[in-house]
Amino acid sequence: MGENSYKNWQEKTLIPYIKKNPTRKKKFETSSYLDVKELYADSDVKNYEQNLGYPGQYPFTRGPYPTMYRGQFWTMRQYAGFGTAKESNERYKYLLKQGQTGLSVAFDLPTQIGYDSDSPMSEGEVGKVGVAIDTIDDMETLFKDIPLDKVSTSMTINATAFILLAMYIVVGKKQGVDKKLLRGTIQNDILKEYIARGTYIYPPKPSMRIITDIFDYCAKEVPKWNTISISGYHIREAGSTAVQEAAFTLANGIEYVKSAIDKGLNVDEFAGRLSFFFNAHNDILEEVAKFRAARRMWAKIMKERFQAKNEKSQMLRFHTQTGGSTLTAQQPENNIVRVTLQALAAVLGGTQSLHTNSMDEALALPTEKSVRIALRTQQIIAYESGVANVVDPLGGSYYIESLTDTIEEKAWEYINKIDELGGMVAAIEQGFVQKEIQESAFQYQMDIENKERIIVGVNSFQIEEEPPKDLLKVDPSLRNEQIKNLQRVKSQRDNTKVLNNIKLLKETVQSNENIMPVVIECVENYATLQEIADALRQEFGEYKESVVI
Repeated sequence: MGENSYKNWQEKTLIPYIKKNPTRKKKFETSSYLDVKELYADSDVKNYEQNLGYPGQYPFTRGPYPTMYRGQFWTMRQYAGFGTAKESNERYKYLLKQGQTGLSVAFDLPTQIGYDSDSPMSEGEVGKVGVAIDTIDDMETLFKDIPLDKVSTSMTINATAFILLAMYIVVGKKQGVDKKLLRGTIQNDILKEYIARGTYIYPPKPSMRIITDIFDYCAKEVPKWNTISISGYHIREAGSTAVQEAAFTLANGIEYVKSAIDKGLNVDEFAGRLSFFFNAHNDILEEVAKFRAARRMWAKIMKERFQAKNEKSQMLRFHTQTGGSTLTAQQPENNIVRVTLQALAAVLGGTQSLHTNSMDEALALPTEKSVRIALRTQQIIAYESGVANVVDPLGGSYYIESLTDTIEEKAWEYINKIDELGGMVAAIEQGFVQKEIQESAFQYQMDIENKERIIVGVNSFQIEEEPPKDLLKVDPSLRNEQIKNLQRVKSQRDNTKVLNNIKLLKETVQSNENIMPVVIECVENYATLQEIADALRQEFGEYKESVVI
């Protein structure tokens, strides 16, 4: 189909037909406001062979591995954690019995921002949005009877990621598992906290120092561990478009790689363990194109900007979570359909790992039944849909390839702008990224309110509903149980050792040596999460967010 024949079809067939049969609306767009034509042809695809390539080969547009899901399915995770470590351990065992192939740990807010359960700052939040972890004792309970050499564990933790990683290493040691065999991921992406989420502790520059210490330590000591999951998920949850999600996530990645190289690390020593974390929304084809564009862009960034020689350093491997912000409290059963569409988009886009949200998460923590449905959604896609039988099944579609090119082009524009501002840290400090996301979020909400964007059950197709029943609620009294356990640990430990460890940690911070060996020693001697976090607070200070206007 040439360009002339396409124009001929428009003039002779399409336009006369539309005059008699008008389309539903004058302008069609993706969810990110990218124009969508009525039909795509070969003339819409540029540099086809150069940009497309083959799976397992640069630029990895079609996937990082030659066989993709013909070799093995993506890792099926369910993000879980609530209440005490004992309760969460029971949920993990339940999920593993149901066929989950990897653990994904949610931590409560105090744990995320470096406070023990007995801190006044923790009141009302202990165990609410994840599991409470105060000491290595809690971490041992969390993974009781779960052999760490047999599972891959993802931990959604950022400001205190270095402490939780140290605890995981020590639990492995107590189980007799060599740290070189531990597999998993810590999110450890602090830059997106300043942009979109807010669970930061320290200012950007010392936070970057902690992250590069983790890169350095794990490259030598925990080689199978993914040292960071550079997250676009929360950027999208804050209201960004798909283009912004890809651009800002990759710009964060660039900043992390630059920091590690500036520290003296060789790019090919650590880049192969970088991983990414993306969101999946309802516009299936745009999401597929976003994943493919991001993979191609990262390959170019690593090869051309950072001269990475190892192909593993050029591969973008990513976890996907379905869109929490797309879930509705109204008619929550509809969320099963939304999650299915989003999970399918992730698989068609070539994800390496996937979490599917539960239908009731707009209302409360998910029940066992809703978690099981969410996991079964992945299993049905894997075993019954047929989409895992072929690599990059949508590759070569004129629309998909054109949309992949468009997303890449517009994402490069953002990255070039961020470079002009001095890099991602500078762009965050100037409020550029935050403002762009805020404007997109505002536009999205206005579209819903004006019914230019239909959300089924919310601004159209509403019904009268009874209040929801059988929601999972965390018992607020569990804080007392957590504090009692913390007091027991403190009374039984060697407090002189803990004080000496904390003193050594502060000295290590001041000397610019790698902090991870000392943090591991602190953890082994039952120093609490807050004691370790506070030691760095005293050295680094705390970040205070500036208002973006």
